[in-house]
Amino acid sequence: MRIGLDIMGGDFAPEAAVLGAIVSCNFLLPDEKLILIGDQGFALKIIREKNFDENKFEYVHTTEVIGMGEHPTKAIAQKPNSSIGIGFSLLKEGKIDSFASAGNTGAMLVGAMFSVKAIPGIIRPAIAGIVPKLNGGHGIILDVGANADCKPDILVQFGILGSLMAESLYHIDNPKVGLINIGEEKEKGNLLAQATYPLMDGHQQFNFVGNIEGRGLFTDDADVFVCDGFTGNVILKLAENFYDVTTKKGIRDEFFDRFNYEQYGGSPILGVNAPVIIGHGISNPEAIKGMIMLSRNTVKSGLIEKIKKAFL
Repeated sequence: MRIGLDIMGGDFAPEAAVLGAIVSCNFLLPDEKLILIGDQGFALKIIREKNFDENKFEYVHTTEVIGMGEHPTKAIAQKPNSSIGIGFSLLKEGKIDSFASAGNTGAMLVGAMFSVKAIPGIIRPAIAGIVPKLNGGHGIILDVGANADCKPDILVQFGILGSLMAESLYHIDNPKVGLINIGEEKEKGNLLAQATYPLMDGHQQFNFVGNIEGRGLFTDDADVFVCDGFTGNVILKLAENFYDVTTKKGIRDEFFDRFNYEQYGGSPILGVNAPVIIGHGISNPEAIKGMIMLSRNTVKSGLIEKIKKAFL
C-alpha cells in the first residue's frame, strides 16, 4: 500500500506533517509505505534532526504550494506542480493508493472531482465527520461542508454513503441512519427535511430510523446523521469546541476529551473513485498521524469499491 501525504498543506507545514509521518511509522506495517509530497530538502532536514531513517519514506519533490486563501478552482488549474496538484496526479495514475492533505479544503474537493472524479451515480460527493458517542462508540455525520445547499435525493445518497462508511471503517452492523431535524415527527422541519423524509423512509439500502434532533447526536439514536453541509459544518465545529471549552475550564473528562480533533485526523471525501482525506488546517503531528491512519484504514476496508458496487 502506498499512502500519499501532502507535507506542504496546513498552518504548521511542513514541520507538523513530517513529524506526524515519523510518528505514524510506528503503526504502519512493512508493506505500507508513506510517499511524502513536497519540499524534499526540508523533509530530510527534519527527519535527520530526529535521527530517523530517511529510507522509511519515498519522496516526490515540489516547493509549489496552494495557499489556504487561494481560489480552489483557479489554484488547481494554475498550479499543477503544487503538492496538492501532484498528489492528485499520482492518485489518478494509480501510483499511490490514497491521498491526504491538511491544506486548502476547497482545492482538495476540486482536485478530487477533476482528477479521480465522482463515482458514476453519485450526484455530489460528501465530506464525512466523526462525532463521539456516550457509549464509547462513534457516529458519522455528513455532509460537513462540501455541499451547503442540497436537494432531497442528494441527502438520500448521503445516507447510503454514511451507512457504508459505518459498516466498513467502524464495523457497525446494520447502522441506524437518521435525518437531522428540529423534531422527531416526520412532518417537522424545513422544506428540505420534509421532502427528504419520505424518500429515506423504508429505503432498501440503509436502515432509516427517522428524524433525529440535535440532542440525539451523541446517543445511540442513530449511527449515521444526515444533513446538508451548512448544518453539518455548524454542528461539527460546535462539537469540536466542546474539547477547547472544557480544557480551558480545567475540566478533564474522557467523553469530552474524545471531541479533540487530533484523535480523528481528518475526514474522507465520500463518493469519489479513490480514497481522499482532508485534514484540519491546524493539524499538529498527532492529527497528521491520525489522518495517515485513516487513509490506511480506508484503503484496507475496501470502502471505495463497496460504494461503487452500491451505485451500479
